[in-house]
Amino acid sequence: MRSENGRELAVEPVVNKAVPKSASAPAAKTDCATEPLLFQDLARRQVLADFSGGYLSSDGGTLLLRQIDRGLGVSRSIAACFCDARDPRRIDHQLEELVAQRLHAEALGYEDLNDHDTLRRDPLLAVSVGKADPLGLDRWQDRGTALAAPSTLNRLELSNHRRSRYHKLSHDPRKLEATLLKVATRCLRRDRKQIVLDLDAMGHLVHGLQEGRHFSAYYDGYCYQPLYVVCGSVVLWAQLRVGDTDPKEDVLRALATILPVIRRRCPRARILVRGDSGFCREELMAFCEAEAIDYVLGLPKNAVLNRKIEAHLAMAAARQCLCGESTCGNTRSLTTRPRRAGAGRGGWWPRRK
Repeated sequence: MRSENGRELAVEPVVNKAVPKSASAPAAKTDCATEPLLFQDLARRQVLADFSGGYLSSDGGTLLLRQIDRGLGVSRSIAACFCDARDPRRIDHQLEELVAQRLHAEALGYEDLNDHDTLRRDPLLAVSVGKADPLGLDRWQDRGTALAAPSTLNRLELSNHRRSRYHKLSHDPRKLEATLLKVATRCLRRDRKQIVLDLDAMGHLVHGLQEGRHFSAYYDGYCYQPLYVVCGSVVLWAQLRVGDTDPKEDVLRALATILPVIRRRCPRARILVRGDSGFCREELMAFCEAEAIDYVLGLPKNAVLNRKIEAHLAMAAARQCLCGESTCGNTRSLTTRPRRAGAGRGGWWPRRK
């Protein structure tokens, strides 16, 4: 390189030298998972958002369910009604754990099996079920999810109706029925003087094309007709039935199953059966009389009956208005034997004479 007067100048070449990483300034690290987010204080209280909670669950009540279940032995008793034909070397979920997972989720309000696609990752529910590792890291397959998938629970419920290599969890319906009834009657005090059994066949509306649905003009929709037998707040019997079932169907079998269990539990209790007009049938009244139990059943109205008892209804309405009393009549022409009928606000109610 030459200068302005023609002399040559020695110029050292410029080389881009890389700066060692150790000499560079340390980069600022931001960890949002550990740094709290501060907000304006509320009086003397500090308000902040902390994101270092780890594994969280919104169903804290499941721990209470765990204690109740262990005390009553509900999951254990129901699991004893199943027959597990699976290979124990190839399973991650024991039968009692599957039953507990389904029952606890139902009690928490998750009645749909699809909900378990998310619930199976809930560590608190895994603790409630009884999993040794609530994070599912000890599983030999599908690591990271401690609980069973919806498909596994579906096979638990449908194994009695299907025969395949995947449905190996069958149950004994009679044994399961007796177990549920035994668990329910344990809620009744042994020294009770009277037990009232309420019969109900309410319609449950369905949403979709479920098998066994039937249109009901009374409920104005497609529904099922399950049968319930309730004692106070204790459900003793819950039987799912198709929508076109007569209300009186299965009532005699239900009462024949319930009465011996109640009499063993409460031997000195007087039993009273109550039901609406859908259960007012000669077979049920004869059964109650043969079993020496009282009953109060609604009597369905029609034009002929209203014409025959018009005078009695007028007298009953007058006595009810004047002194609050009910009136009893005779139903000799309505049934195969004389029975008493009381006229009240809900109509006429035949009773054991």
